[in-house]
Amino acid sequence: MAISGKAIKFGDNINTDVIIPGKYLESIDPEELGRHALEGLDPTFPQRAREGVILIGGKNFGCGSSREQAPMALKSAGVRCVIAESFARIFYRNSINIGLPALECSEASEKVQEGDLLSVDPKNGTIEVSSRGLTLKAFPLPQFILNLLEVGGLIPHVRGLIGKQ
Repeated sequence: MAISGKAIKFGDNINTDVIIPGKYLESIDPEELGRHALEGLDPTFPQRAREGVILIGGKNFGCGSSREQAPMALKSAGVRCVIAESFARIFYRNSINIGLPALECSEASEKVQEGDLLSVDPKNGTIEVSSRGLTLKAFPLPQFILNLLEVGGLIPHVRGLIGKQ
């Protein structure tokens, strides 16, 4: 499963309250959440992400509260994959659970530039920066996580298991 898109960069300690502000948490509509993703840091983010992007973060991406709406807002806005130096564990798990790939790469925030064209291979943990001829190494995702991502997350996976019984 290769994932491609242009890079949009943010820094360290991007918290879930910034990813989707609390005033929007009453909505359960993923599209509504996506319209407000990261608006406090970049009001143009939802429009820029619409075509499908790869979000690059620094250290401790997704820190803060455990709101599942944060990765849902990013995915609904058009984020195809999040790559960061490190993730808050609950954000990482919530991302996988809703079918949003999240990869750790210590070099990405330093070596990827805003607008770079990326191709990500989560299975092998490679990030091709095709616009500049670089290859970065991320932690490859284990097969059980790849299986979850392939079907769209934890709930579709469980539905598939229930349907097989």
